[in-house]
Amino acid sequence: MTARRMLITGATGGLGQALVRAALERGDRVRATGRSAERGARFAGTGAHFIPLDLVEADDRSLRQLVGGCDTIIHAAALSASWGPAENFERANVVVTQRLIDLARQSDCRRFVYISSPSIFATFKDRLLIGPQDAPADPPLNAYARTKLAAERLVIAANDDHLACCALRPRALVGEGDEVILPRLAQLARRRAMPLPGGGRALIELTDLRDAADAVMLAEDAAPQIAGEAINISGGVPASVRDIATSLARALGCAPKLVHLPRGLARVMATGMEGTARLLNRPGEPVLTRYTLATLGYSQTFDPEPARRLIGYAPRHDALATLIEDAQRRAAMGEL
Repeated sequence: MTARRMLITGATGGLGQALVRAALERGDRVRATGRSAERGARFAGTGAHFIPLDLVEADDRSLRQLVGGCDTIIHAAALSASWGPAENFERANVVVTQRLIDLARQSDCRRFVYISSPSIFATFKDRLLIGPQDAPADPPLNAYARTKLAAERLVIAANDDHLACCALRPRALVGEGDEVILPRLAQLARRRAMPLPGGGRALIELTDLRDAADAVMLAEDAAPQIAGEAINISGGVPASVRDIATSLARALGCAPKLVHLPRGLARVMATGMEGTARLLNRPGEPVLTRYTLATLGYSQTFDPEPARRLIGYAPRHDALATLIEDAQRRAAMGEL
């Protein structure tokens, strides 16, 4: 395979770091970008060229220099949160994506791989073996899901003979660099009581960050053949929220009391907390949001066949074991 000149946005995030490592291992010439110069310093000596840049605030000249000369753009940068002003999500997730698509065309870039999100399927019902025939939730539960779906559609619509575009939706990423799932679960595990919507019966497919990065590289390589596709990616092993929570608690030496929280009651609570936060214009995320409830209280699993058929993806790592190992490592170093 010919080495390509690759731009990876969102490189300082968990998936971004894994993507940089995977691209370098493949022999690609990597240009990486993220907002934090401090975090970007970790790429020193790796062979990746890091450019600190806020894509939302960047002017056209800076973005043109960032994209110029690249064969491939892997766009992993996003405002990823379950709460916040809608206009912030619009600028970070939709406007930035459109600007990068436009500049990719102007610079004669040939491949554009967008990192979308399974949040587009989040809703108040169990959804098992989601495949290409399954529609996103209508309406999306929050501004994050809405803008990720809008950006994904921009990317797919941009596909043509000059720019091969595809999207991947990796589910529940864990492992080295995870600053979302593990920190939140560890915080819950250390409480005296752990409320579990629906008793924690909902199924989640954790995905090792290394597997997700492998999937993205497979998609990038196959972009001309799978152009126009959006592919669901997961670790392929459903586990209940209860089992994940209790396994993590044991690994951290905690024994919280598990409290069954009926899903109907949880939905009323989440709606009320969101309404109060808006009414009082509180900046922080409510303790429970409707989106959080949908992701923890209702099952979401993916049909693995399309990813296997289209890009040859098969997960190689036990994601739950990865979560536990990462938790124990970080706890030993005082990072949790």
